[in-house]
Amino acid sequence: MPWKAILFKLGLTLVVLVSAYAVYLDAVVTKQFEGKKWAIPAKVFARPVELYVGKLITPGELQSQLKRQGYQAVRDVSRPGTFSRSDHQFVIYSRGFHFPDGAEPSRYARVDFQDNEVVRLAGQDSKSLPLLRLDPQPIGGIYPASYEDRLLIRTPQTPRYLIPALLAIEDRDFYDHFGLSPTSIARAMVANLKAGGVVQGGSTITQQLVKNFFLTNERTLVRKGKEAIMALLLELHYSKEEILETYLNEVYLGQHGRRAIHGFGLASQFYFAQPIQELNLARTALLVAIVKGPSYYNPRRYPERALERRNLVLDVLAEQSIVPAAEVERSKKLPLGVVSRELISTNDFPAYIDMVKEQLRKDYDEKDLTSEGLRIFTNLDPVIQREAQKSVSNTLNTFGKNNQLQGAMVVSSAQTGDLLAIVGDRNPGYAGFNRAVEARRPVGSLLKPAIYLTALERPGQYTLTTPVNDTSVKISDGRGGYWEPQNYSRKSHGQVPLYLALAKSYNQAAANTGMAVGLSSVLDTLKRLGIEQKLPPYPSVLLGSPSMAPIEVANMYQTIASGGFRMPLRAIDAVVDSQGKPLTRYSLSVERVFEPGPMELLRTALGMVMKEGTGRRVYQYVQPGIELGGKTGTTNDLRDSWFAGYSGDLVAVSWVGHDDNSPTKLTGSSGALKVWGNFMSKVSVQSVMPLEASNLTRLWVNPMANGRSHRYCEGARQIPYIKGSEPQAYAGCRADVKDTLLDKIKAWFE
Repeated sequence: MPWKAILFKLGLTLVVLVSAYAVYLDAVVTKQFEGKKWAIPAKVFARPVELYVGKLITPGELQSQLKRQGYQAVRDVSRPGTFSRSDHQFVIYSRGFHFPDGAEPSRYARVDFQDNEVVRLAGQDSKSLPLLRLDPQPIGGIYPASYEDRLLIRTPQTPRYLIPALLAIEDRDFYDHFGLSPTSIARAMVANLKAGGVVQGGSTITQQLVKNFFLTNERTLVRKGKEAIMALLLELHYSKEEILETYLNEVYLGQHGRRAIHGFGLASQFYFAQPIQELNLARTALLVAIVKGPSYYNPRRYPERALERRNLVLDVLAEQSIVPAAEVERSKKLPLGVVSRELISTNDFPAYIDMVKEQLRKDYDEKDLTSEGLRIFTNLDPVIQREAQKSVSNTLNTFGKNNQLQGAMVVSSAQTGDLLAIVGDRNPGYAGFNRAVEARRPVGSLLKPAIYLTALERPGQYTLTTPVNDTSVKISDGRGGYWEPQNYSRKSHGQVPLYLALAKSYNQAAANTGMAVGLSSVLDTLKRLGIEQKLPPYPSVLLGSPSMAPIEVANMYQTIASGGFRMPLRAIDAVVDSQGKPLTRYSLSVERVFEPGPMELLRTALGMVMKEGTGRRVYQYVQPGIELGGKTGTTNDLRDSWFAGYSGDLVAVSWVGHDDNSPTKLTGSSGALKVWGNFMSKVSVQSVMPLEASNLTRLWVNPMANGRSHRYCEGARQIPYIKGSEPQAYAGCRADVKDTLLDKIKAWFE
């Protein structure tokens, strides 16, 4: 057979094979490119910062939060995402945002502070604004196995110079070629030689998209040929606008741990903590510069390289008359503007994200959470969370540089049960064992309020001043032995007022009172307070032998802080789909489980814990005028240090201990209370207010004698009683003492 015929047949066979392969690649291209192109992780947001007259927040906290969310400090506030501050006045131009309850437009507002309170909020026209709601801070995501992450954008959302700069550097002939551009390759060679460095690439944007979207990074002729065919096919089927928009969302632009940063939308948040539409020319040029090599030009690790390449990009824009030379020169003088990792970190809240996932899995499949682009709006308060973490970390550091102590904290809203903060480790961002949710340790005296609440629900038998027995006790433990609790001081105190037994945390008084009201009744009270686990009917439960996680303890003290209302702690507020359509609303659920009368008596006693009992150290941190309630907890051999307490607006539970359960040498007061106090001193808190109840009366009494008294008699104090249970006889003071005019004047000023 003549060699020409052989060549013809070989050529024909090759054409057929290439054509068949092209048909196969065509099917691959169209199948993957159409429809949903990416698995979009669920995005998780903190609750938005809301400003209104009466809002308690320090000016420093507000400024810090604005910076964390990428708001730019400027002299003239004229566009969304900017603010200015002058002493105690802010001017803020908020960003618009689509919340679960609807779209919030961007707003211009003046915010005036007095001390740590917003006292005036006005718009640009100086008219009062009822509310300014900032866009929520992203706090994490629920990622697929690939850990790819992106924030989808549309072409109209891009800043003015992004696409012109991208095309000038990566593919000047984008709108003229069909996927491959020999002239681009030649032009890139010349430009690179003139610049003395790589400022332009030879591959078209279509080829880069094919490589990133369909292929691997292997460098072979076969892969290069495959890339060329697929680029031609992509251009055949889809418009330039579709290709460019897909590239904008696909291009790889950095790495954050295991999380891969794809697309310009997410890169803008990652490097600048700003929405992409807010970027100026200099920051836009930096993102385009990074395309060439996200690792090599990483602006956090190699700022000099990144700055040099950014300026080269700016020079190209001036050379091609895309941007006026004067504007380019101004931009070249600007710093990179990259925010620290700490400001943009979305893995600083792993303990909270754990709780979010746990609640979400009751309603959503894992696949939906990692691929459908859901938006999860949580109740995490970024200011509260930050201060809680710092309080745990900093306080534990004060116990010694090399100590192995661990800590946890849970913070919620006293009025709503919204879960505001969770700290699961002393190290910020630690994503391992979540002690706030998973560490179940004996809780010690934290359960004692349930004993006394059970008693106070029986006003015919118990009041706050009823004497209870703090004497030695020997009780069958129900397992063939005996339980003989001792006070921490190893001393008994005889007959003491009920409130004082709780304030001083006397173990023998708690055991005697618990057995007197009935162990089963105390267990029922604990259940109503929010302890869901089934507790064993052993007397040792009275002094906190059960093991619980801080989140469980928080449920109990939430009910006390709310005034007797049971409300589950809520990490999630709402879930919406990728288009903003509401899917699930996690509404507030409230059930009254205790009457206000007995609950007010208990809260009064817990306030005395803080004023004169085991919690009194807290006023080394918090202003004495702030009314608080709480209880210390210490377990056998000083293995666990606990404190659970509340202000008028916050409930917080802290725990300190060793993971191996070894002794800490810390009581609840010397350990966990310090964490709690440090936290409360750093946030704006309100005083606990008395509960209103028609069956309550307040009398001046001599509490040690459980008898009435006069306000100016020695040892007298005002105590609330449920009407009909108050003492009738006077003790230590004549019943006929009358207020003098001076007494009345003093009383008027009190």
